[in-house]
Amino acid sequence: MFSSHTGELAALCTAVFWTITALSFESAGRKVGSLAVNWIRLVLGFVFLSLFTWILRGKLLPMDASMHAWFWLGLSGFVGFAIGDLFLFKAFVMIGSRISMLIMASVPLLTAVIGWIVMGEVLTPLDILGTALTIFGISWVILKRETGKKRVNLSHPVSGILFAAGGALGQAIGLVLSKLGMGNYNAFAATQIRIISGLASFTLLFFVISAWKRVGSALKNLSAMKSISLGSFFGPFLGVSFSLLAVQHTTTGVASAIMGIVPVLIIIPAVFIYKEKVTAKEIAGAVVAVLGVVILFL
Repeated sequence: MFSSHTGELAALCTAVFWTITALSFESAGRKVGSLAVNWIRLVLGFVFLSLFTWILRGKLLPMDASMHAWFWLGLSGFVGFAIGDLFLFKAFVMIGSRISMLIMASVPLLTAVIGWIVMGEVLTPLDILGTALTIFGISWVILKRETGKKRVNLSHPVSGILFAAGGALGQAIGLVLSKLGMGNYNAFAATQIRIISGLASFTLLFFVISAWKRVGSALKNLSAMKSISLGSFFGPFLGVSFSLLAVQHTTTGVASAIMGIVPVLIIIPAVFIYKEKVTAKEIAGAVVAVLGVVILFL
């Protein structure tokens, strides 16, 4: 039974891992800034992955990957890690992990749109219903109407919402590129290639903007480093690897739909650990958004 649902189970694990990651990186980002967190977590994630693949495959580095895999997975790492996660981590600091991950529930929707534009995939009436529900659920949470006024305003900073949307777009494109480049190649080694690309991009950026002092300060912050280490273990190491394992064993749409339940999973720890106040509207919006994601890929 379980062997026939390897992809689905991997996607479910990914959702749990990304919930832990989002909360950990939000905490660290508020203490030392999103840029430092991005670079350090990729270094730690690469160390975790290298040790794991050395034990699992007998290879410390993915030198057995084809040029096809290096090109597409490298491009995926640049789009997903360097661009998408840079935006997402900034959103964590500005609007929090819970709202950011709710907006990230649009990833399957974006993946469907990209598939329609690039590969000519046609949306069915059920797809359109799922799309509408996802957009409605997200809009329900991020929009508010002031008492006594007809004007509708954003309930969170527009810049934070745009950063989260950029993160969602980066992840959607990165996921498609990953599947294109991975084929039957080992998912953990494929993640190594993505991290190498993302880490190289961030390192170049840090030299350009002279941001190494931020990394030094972050390394000295014990509390932040604990959060970054936890997030790196469940994010770049386990989370990203299991997401590639998911798309390798099931369709990208199904994997994305299951991984899209993070906005619901994140509500409980956000309330009980971080003492955030969650309204009934936000809970309902999260459920509707995820329902739309599920319907989109039935």
